[in-house]
Amino acid sequence: MSIDKRRSIGFAGVAALLGTLAVFSSAPSASAAECGYLFDDFSYTSSSDSSLTAHGWTPRSYAGGPGVPGATWSPNSITFPTVSGQKVMQLTASTDGTGAGTNQAELYSTQKRYLEGTYASRVRFTDTPTSGNDGDHINQTFFTISPLNGDLDPTYSELDISEYLPNGGWGETGPINYQTTWYTYRNDPWYADNVHSEQRSSLNGWHDLVATVANGHVIYYIDGVQVGDHSGKFYPRQTMTINWNLWFIDTAAHTGGLSTYIQQVDWVLFAKNQVLTPAQVTSKTAAYRTAGSAFADTVATTGGCSNPTNPPTTPPTTPPTTPPTTPPAGSCATAPEWAFGTAYAGGQTVKHEKSRYGDPSGPPSGDGKHLWRARYWTQGSEPGWTQQWEDLGRC
Repeated sequence: MSIDKRRSIGFAGVAALLGTLAVFSSAPSASAAECGYLFDDFSYTSSSDSSLTAHGWTPRSYAGGPGVPGATWSPNSITFPTVSGQKVMQLTASTDGTGAGTNQAELYSTQKRYLEGTYASRVRFTDTPTSGNDGDHINQTFFTISPLNGDLDPTYSELDISEYLPNGGWGETGPINYQTTWYTYRNDPWYADNVHSEQRSSLNGWHDLVATVANGHVIYYIDGVQVGDHSGKFYPRQTMTINWNLWFIDTAAHTGGLSTYIQQVDWVLFAKNQVLTPAQVTSKTAAYRTAGSAFADTVATTGGCSNPTNPPTTPPTTPPTTPPTTPPAGSCATAPEWAFGTAYAGGQTVKHEKSRYGDPSGPPSGDGKHLWRARYWTQGSEPGWTQQWEDLGRC
């Protein structure tokens, strides 16, 4: 999406607001219970391949932002060439400096069903166009996103796992790469509430991009090196889609005739409710390929490890000097009704009947009110639809 990183107003210090942390499963061993995975190495023939849509991907065709007004988003801009003996997904974008002469590309997951766990993709960024003059403010991305339901929507969630600007943009010179975690925004007048990390060096070539979403923290890695740790209110509050797109921030730096750029994607992996190290991501993807599995999706068909245990690997070095301060669970008789706009600290309890479709203003589920405990700081996150809340049972 079109953003101005310089206007980021998020503060990593919000992490101090975190209370009780959610417990996640550790990375799986060969004998560990299946928690749910998505893996795809993009072995398709074209953007019209029926297997592509059957596997839950949509090549974008609708007009609109981000990018150059009047630009075209065409499924034909997504192809699947063979590179070093392996199929890859390739996004192509071009511009002649006009809106009508600009073409951009995006592939996204059709279903909005991804939240906590590990996201990873092997992506090839490029510093120069395949043809035409260089210098355009091109944005090469891998991100997750939910819809913005109105200005300053407090449930809006977006993780820009990488936005690579080889020639700069948003007033910055390139090359520069961003990881941005969003709380919310407003388009007019522009207001951005996010926190970001950045790298000011060339990322031309292939890179393994990993983000783990667990325990109130979003941690970003490039090629196994941690490059960001974002937390507090910026932690995602609802399920998201997985996306890649290639688009022009503007045409201010364009010169000459038509310039064409590409971005390539080797594979994608999502591990539901599991924190995988970058090395474990590499091992998991290699295992899929060794087994000859070009696509796997067990995200919705397995248990999901919704109530895992994750004991510490080493005991504390010193015993605690004070008893735990986590408040008792409370009861339905004393817990307040959940309120959309109220901020809750970890350990606080509320009572609420989850909505039927994930819309708090929509019809109720019919399951009755339950008692819920916040795992960590949360606001605008409906109990029953996100991992921010622990279900303590029906009232």
